[in-house]
Amino acid sequence: MIKKLLSSVREYKTPAIITFLFMVGEAMIECTIPFITANLVNQMKGDLELKTLLMTGGLLVLMALLSLSFGGLAGYTSAKASAGFAKNLRNDIFDRIQDYSFENIDKFSSSSLVTRLTTDISNVQMAFMMCIRTAVRSPLMLIFSVIMAYRMGGYLSTTFVVVIPVLAFGLILIAKFAMPAFHRVFKKYDKLNESIEENVRAMRVVKGFSREQYEEKKFEHAAEEIRSNFTYAERIVALNNPLMQICSSFNMVFVLAVGSYMVITSMGSDLDVGHISAMLTYGMQILMSLMMLSMIYVMLTMSMESMRRIVEVLDEESTLKNPEHPVMEVKDGSIEFKDVNFKYSKTAKKYALYDVDLKIESGMTVGVIGGTGSSKSSLVQLIPRLYDVSEGSVKVGGIDVREYDIETLRDSVAMVLQKNQLFSGTIKDNLRWGNKNATDEELIEASKLAQADDFISTFPDGYDTYIEQGGTNVSGGQKQRLCIARALLKKPKILILDDSTSAVDTKTDALIRKGFKEYIPDTTKIIIAQRISSVEEADLIVVLDNGKIYAAGSHEQLMAGCDIYQEIYEQQTQGKGGEQEDE
Repeated sequence: MIKKLLSSVREYKTPAIITFLFMVGEAMIECTIPFITANLVNQMKGDLELKTLLMTGGLLVLMALLSLSFGGLAGYTSAKASAGFAKNLRNDIFDRIQDYSFENIDKFSSSSLVTRLTTDISNVQMAFMMCIRTAVRSPLMLIFSVIMAYRMGGYLSTTFVVVIPVLAFGLILIAKFAMPAFHRVFKKYDKLNESIEENVRAMRVVKGFSREQYEEKKFEHAAEEIRSNFTYAERIVALNNPLMQICSSFNMVFVLAVGSYMVITSMGSDLDVGHISAMLTYGMQILMSLMMLSMIYVMLTMSMESMRRIVEVLDEESTLKNPEHPVMEVKDGSIEFKDVNFKYSKTAKKYALYDVDLKIESGMTVGVIGGTGSSKSSLVQLIPRLYDVSEGSVKVGGIDVREYDIETLRDSVAMVLQKNQLFSGTIKDNLRWGNKNATDEELIEASKLAQADDFISTFPDGYDTYIEQGGTNVSGGQKQRLCIARALLKKPKILILDDSTSAVDTKTDALIRKGFKEYIPDTTKIIIAQRISSVEEADLIVVLDNGKIYAAGSHEQLMAGCDIYQEIYEQQTQGKGGEQEDE
């Protein structure tokens, strides 16, 4: 896990290594200063020349400045390394998510992925900074201080034999009890982010049903659980300070009491005042080093769960992979489903699609109709290989979709969904998702065919009108038409409309379909619709029922021999007076 994470350091290895070297220099100087100071104090009891005093004082000032410089430079390089590491890690996770298949994405909730990209990476960044800075300095300070203390204090240094194990054991015990609480906190973060995400996305629904108080209570409950767990963990970690104070006080009392006795009894031959001063300093350095190590341990313990969650995303392999020698060209828009069975998960008991056999010639217009839950969307998602079939095969251009380069295949297929997504930016920016090199004339032409140019022209800024995140400043029908124009600019071999004209009136729907015939006559068009008027002129109409093709044929054939189609037609023609208007 650590190796996987450290692979994201990359170009920031140099500042990380430099930080280590600065920390070594700072620790050595910090541990040398008390030694020099102790000798100076001992010399002051005798005949100390002013020149020697000034030189030693100057040396101490120089060492202090040098130590300060090393610490400051280490702070700069560690910040640069840790921030760069976090940037690379975020990019690596985001790139990995882009490679995910829908099946992979289904394993993680969007709120969980957001938490991993934000909170978890921030925790790992902080842990990395502590590892290359504090986790280097503290052990070195501990080792150097113990060595110098034993060299100067002799028997007096036995205080550390008592203090160090007691403090170490206490700190480990504290971290052990704090770890499960931190582990629970990150689970709660996912729920908190999920609550925020749902509320923001469904704000109109929340207000429409006056459920603000319910949402507030739900969020408050999630926030309270995080507070409770964090408070419990922080209470345990807060025991560090009293434990540190007890050990520090014991060390001070022991050194002063025993040290004073040794100075008096030996008349300064075994131990002198300067040595006691140095022992107090080294004792404090040792205890502070242990305390910092405990904080590092707690931080790493807390970050370990974040590390695991991040690596879980990085280790997740896409269920869709390119073949060893992929086909790099789609010949035409012909489609063939042969003995297709499909379920969304290998562990699922029920197939979403089963016994599907369907052949579509290139350039045909195919309508797909059926009740809610009949797996219409599942059927078309197999064409651009958003999912792989569980059994059987799907062929495009006479070749199994699993043999194509995935990018090549998807570049040849354009999908317009019922729940369309627009991105923050201008209308031009959104349209050029279909063709990044499209000219303004091509944008206008595609928009006219999609019946979008009329409403775009009414905006003060026209095609430069800014679209808010998610397209919240345009209506549902306008959003659908913009997405259809975006798909047309792609000039695909296969165009899939998944109930993507549900928010426009029947007249606009007819004009859009007329535009398809004129603009992309050779493109295979698959239209999923609830309205028979949207598909009755199609070359082939497929009726789905419970994941199986119930019937297929022209409008006339289905009216003559398909009871489901007849029933839908009768229901819709009887209610002809209430056609759906554009939002």
